[in-house]
Amino acid sequence: MRFVLALLLVPAVLLSRPPATTAQAPSSRTATDLAQALQRKYDGIRDFSADFIQRYRGGVLRREAVERGTLLVKKPGRMRWDYQAPERKLFVSDGATLYSYLPEDRQVMVSAVPDDASASTPALFLAGRGSLTRDFDVSFTEAPSGVAANSQALKLVPRTPQADYESLVLSVDPATFALRGLVALDLQGGTSSFTFTNLRENIGLADRQFIFEIPRGVEIIRDTTTAPTR
Repeated sequence: MRFVLALLLVPAVLLSRPPATTAQAPSSRTATDLAQALQRKYDGIRDFSADFIQRYRGGVLRREAVERGTLLVKKPGRMRWDYQAPERKLFVSDGATLYSYLPEDRQVMVSAVPDDASASTPALFLAGRGSLTRDFDVSFTEAPSGVAANSQALKLVPRTPQADYESLVLSVDPATFALRGLVALDLQGGTSSFTFTNLRENIGLADRQFIFEIPRGVEIIRDTTTAPTR
């Protein structure tokens, strides 16, 4: 669940239309300029939905897993990752509590959303209180293989070490800032990439879409250090 949170900030930054003002020419734009432009886009997003494909590669044998599903996000702090294939999984945050539901295992894991004092950078972004240029060291890097040849790529290294990921690389269209690729490196050397389609932003998602009712008969696993008692 925490790694899902870690990866959420970049799509939230980029899933919006190009800004109304003319973008600075890519040849003269610095990495900080690009990060600031992405931040301005993020600030204008209230909610969004998308279809996603996640590919993870890691482990000794470097095996690759591919999953797909749908995503809903609403500020502040609400999200719903509905994995549909190859295995059903559901991750829901209502802004106060995080639920991880594994239907095949008949388990629900429950934990509290971190408060401002203890929240990681991704959680702050999820709540609408983060800053790319404040929380990350940003630099240009080579775009990963498989993305369009003229893509511009940013490497984001958290200024405060994170327990869930080491760095992020995102590739964008240099003119519109549209997301073309996202790769995250975890602390074990694994990589996770996301692609998004059917993006829709500021569509007025209802709060009820982020309410999770624990099914009867499942095992409930609570984080006793942070989880609420309800």
